[in-house]
Amino acid sequence: MDFKVQPTAQVDETATIGAGTTVWDLAQIREDARLGSGCIVGRGAYVGPGVRIGDNVKLQNYALVYEPAVLGDGVFVGPAAVLTNDYFPRSVDPEGRLKRGGDWEAVAVEVAEGASLGARSVCVAPVRVGRWALVAAGAVVTRDVPDHALVAGVPARRIGWVGRAGVRLVEREGEPGAWECPETGARYDEKDGGLVERA
Repeated sequence: MDFKVQPTAQVDETATIGAGTTVWDLAQIREDARLGSGCIVGRGAYVGPGVRIGDNVKLQNYALVYEPAVLGDGVFVGPAAVLTNDYFPRSVDPEGRLKRGGDWEAVAVEVAEGASLGARSVCVAPVRVGRWALVAAGAVVTRDVPDHALVAGVPARRIGWVGRAGVRLVEREGEPGAWECPETGARYDEKDGGLVERA
């Protein structure tokens, strides 16, 4: 076994855990979930059945990732963040009978490579968070987030752009639509409501 699971964690025998991954106390990894290598699953975190998680992903304490979510490589999910899976949640059907797994269709949250979800943020499925995007703490994401977007609020709205380092980009003086990372110096161009990294 080339991964580490704390004794109080629950990992279903059908789950696949990559090399170097650590699953901390009271976390639960459900059946057929797949976690890549080098991941960290914090205390009390939940990974639903069939969820797909890439390499080097961090799920902080009490993060809830419901099926059929898909998380790319290098994704960060902050403490107590929630990825939902039911756009019209109900405990019972119109006749008052308790709903079971087959009584509704789960929809996915997709979080692309390098994106980060702040503490206590909520992603209301179906929604996609783009590559290297940053969702602020406490934000509620109800629509797709473009690559490199910084979103905040309820509902979440774009308030800026971020680079791969997670630092807010600064617009270059005299170059409308041209952005630069103050930490790495990487440059980006804003086009058609999105951001493209210069080669």
